[in-house]
Amino acid sequence: MSGVPALGAQVPCRGSRAFRALGRAALALLGWRIEGEIPNLPKFVVAVAPHTSNWDFVVGVAAMFALDLKIAFLGKDTLFRGPFAAALRWMGGIPIDRSSPHGVVADSIGAFGNSERLVLAIAPEGTRKRVERFRTGFLHIARGANVPVLLAALDYGEHCVRFGPLIEPGEDVEADRARIEAHFAPVRGKKPR
Repeated sequence: MSGVPALGAQVPCRGSRAFRALGRAALALLGWRIEGEIPNLPKFVVAVAPHTSNWDFVVGVAAMFALDLKIAFLGKDTLFRGPFAAALRWMGGIPIDRSSPHGVVADSIGAFGNSERLVLAIAPEGTRKRVERFRTGFLHIARGANVPVLLAALDYGEHCVRFGPLIEPGEDVEADRARIEAHFAPVRGKKPR
C-alpha cells in the first residue's frame, strides 16, 4: 500500500513488519487509505472523529498497524471482559468506567508525565451515539500534559483516515472544542448524523 507516511524517530512505534503488512493489507482490502502526516513527537493526543460505528475500531486498528504506530486508547470497560480483553490491552486499550469517569483526566495526565513516549487516542464524542457537543476531556488531558492534539478524521465518504492539523490547546477550552467540532463537521461517519 503506497502513501502510508513514515514515522519519525521520536514517535512511539511497534517495530513489527508483520503487523505493518497486516494493517496495510487490511486497509487495502477495506478500500481505505491514509492521508496527512504524523508529527515527529514523542507525546501527543489523537482526537479521532466521527465515532458512529463499531467499524471505526476496525479501521483505526488497521491504520495503527499500517503506520506501525504504538498507541494507547480509551474504551468502555465492558469491552475489556471476556475473550478479547487481553488482545485489547495488548493493542493499547485502557478500560474506562463511564459510570464513574472522574479521575480519567488526572490519570491520563499522570500517564503522560510518567512516560517518555505516549500517543493517546480518544474519540471526542465519547460514544457512538449522536451528541450535540464534543466532550472536552481530551483537551484537558492535552493541556494538563502540555502536549498537542492531532486531529484524525475517519472519513467514510472518501474511505480515508486523514491526519491533521496538529493543534496546541489554548486557555479557552470551549473555543478549542468549537474549532475542532467545526473541523470534523463535514466529515462523513459510517452512520450519518
